[in-house]
Amino acid sequence: MQISYFHVPAEMPSTVEPEAAVVIDVLRATTTIAWALRNGAEAVQAFADLDDLRAAAEAWPAQQRLLLGERGGQKLEGFDLGNSPVAVTSDVVQGKRLFMSTTNGTRALDRAREVPLLLTAALPNRGAVASRLIDHRPASLAIIGSGWEGSYSLEDSLAAGALIERLQQNGGATVVIGNDEATAALALWKQYSSDPEAGLRCATHGQRLIRLGNHDADFLCCAGLDQLDVVPTQQAPGVLQSV
Repeated sequence: MQISYFHVPAEMPSTVEPEAAVVIDVLRATTTIAWALRNGAEAVQAFADLDDLRAAAEAWPAQQRLLLGERGGQKLEGFDLGNSPVAVTSDVVQGKRLFMSTTNGTRALDRAREVPLLLTAALPNRGAVASRLIDHRPASLAIIGSGWEGSYSLEDSLAAGALIERLQQNGGATVVIGNDEATAALALWKQYSSDPEAGLRCATHGQRLIRLGNHDADFLCCAGLDQLDVVPTQQAPGVLQSV
C-alpha cells in the first residue's frame, strides 16, 4: 500500500486515481460522522451545496431526518444541529439520516466521491480505519485533509499522521510512504502523540473555535484516540454508513 497525503482536496491531481481514499476533518466533521454512526444514525449524507442538501432532505420523511449545517464554526440558521460530535447523541440521531454540510469536510468528501473505497477518519476511529484498510489491502491510498477554506490545517495533518503510524504498525513493510506530505504528517503526529488535544488547540482552527465560545467538550471528544470501532464508508455517492 502506497500512501500519499494531500493537505487539501485541490492538491490531489485529477490524474491521481487511488484504489482507496480517507477523508479527514478532525475539527469536526469526520469526528461528528463517526460518533453519529456509533450512536445509531442510519446514515450521514454529505453535501457541498446547501440547495442540494435541502432538496434531498425534503424527499426524506420528516421524522427520520436531521439537518446538520455549519459555516465558519457556527450552526446554520434553520438546521437541527451544527457540527459538534457531542451533540449527536443516541437519543437525537438513532435511526435517522443526517443531511450534513460543513465548511470544509463535506467538500473534501465531494472531491473523493468517485474513489472505489472511500472512508472517513478522525482520531477516535483511527485504529478501526487502519484495520479496515489493512484488510482490504489497496495498492494505493490517498489521505485527504479538508483544510480550512482551501488552506492547510494542522489538525488534519496531525490525524493523518496518526493514521499513517497505525498503518505502518499493522502493515509493516507492505506500507510505503508515497510523498513528503505524508512523511511530514507522521513527524507532526509524533510531536503531539502524547497530548493530541494540545495539537488541536494550537491549530488555527482550534484557536478559532476557542474564540467562538466554550468548545472544551468538542476538543476532548475530537482528541479521544482509538475510542470507536466505527468505519464510515461510502455506500452511494455522498452517503456514509457504518459497515
